[in-house]
Amino acid sequence: MAATLRRSTAETMRQRKAEHLEVALDDGVETVTGPGWHDVHLVHEALPEVDLDAVDLRTPLLGHTLDLPLLIAGMTGGHDGATVVNGALARAAQRHGLAIGLGSQRAALVDPTLEPTYAVVREQAPDALVIGNIGAVQLIDQDDRPALTFAQLRRVVEMIGADALAIHLNVLEEAVQPEGDRRARGVAEAIGELSATLGVPIVVKETGAGIARGTAERLRDLGVAALDVGGLGGTSFALVERVRARRQHDLRGSALGDDVAEWGIPTAVSVAGARSAGLPLIATGGVRSGLDAAKALALGATAVGVARPLLLAAREGEEAIDAWVLRFATTLATVLQLTGCTTPAQLARRPHVVTGVTRAWMDDLGWRAR
Repeated sequence: MAATLRRSTAETMRQRKAEHLEVALDDGVETVTGPGWHDVHLVHEALPEVDLDAVDLRTPLLGHTLDLPLLIAGMTGGHDGATVVNGALARAAQRHGLAIGLGSQRAALVDPTLEPTYAVVREQAPDALVIGNIGAVQLIDQDDRPALTFAQLRRVVEMIGADALAIHLNVLEEAVQPEGDRRARGVAEAIGELSATLGVPIVVKETGAGIARGTAERLRDLGVAALDVGGLGGTSFALVERVRARRQHDLRGSALGDDVAEWGIPTAVSVAGARSAGLPLIATGGVRSGLDAAKALALGATAVGVARPLLLAAREGEEAIDAWVLRFATTLATVLQLTGCTTPAQLARRPHVVTGVTRAWMDDLGWRAR
């Protein structure tokens, strides 16, 4: 009976992971609310005294030096189609000196035959900063299963040779998901314990609803090494789960997905707030260009994370991934020259203007970028 239940759970998770990838590639899963980049304006320097060739995009992050301040954000794993996608993205990370994250690795703990869908990343990107991934709700007991053990969490790191482990916060997604885990009490304490004992840096990442200033400071005090704000304005996992709920004729999840699809803190606002924690910040959520990245860096981010655009490029082939990364790098380098900067970190010390709804958020919360 136990073996049958494990097989059933593994098959369910494999199917869910495949659906996530399929739905994320479709239109209709990005929020109407923008990330806020259009409200952030960098100030042009007409006399930059900087040669374009002198711009150095290298960026330190979690003990590594990236050639670009770019993380291929964790997207997939745990199903048959993930090996090809993760392999292509990993090779791009190796070629371009990027960081790369994985999708949740819980599926491989349930079914170890799925480990290669994740391990391919380290195989294809031996020198890259690789960030593993597990859900925060898996750190505590749920109705149908106990919390992951320390040995299981070590296995998550070991199966991919991870340099760091991301703990993803996805309470919104779990609320909409038909099979979602609804318990969250105790997660903060579990994160603190893991930060002190796991032996690799812990990155706490949101998955589309942003991290508030107070939350960022609490996480800093718990000992985490970095934050990925994962803000509102890009792919919405509430919308992804709404699609899945409709397919399953789950009226509760479908209706809830409609109601909370635009929930969260826009990415630009979240970066401005979370920077007070003094931790390395990754700005994920609606970053679509090198100009968006420059604005995130000006607000206090260390690097940016990009998911869906690179996933779409991977579907076209590795040349499309390279073209996207080259355009990103060219634009970012040009913006640095146009603001008189030679490194990405200098953008945080250059003047910028915040207008519109993004400024209203920052003013009302006291999170002004300056």
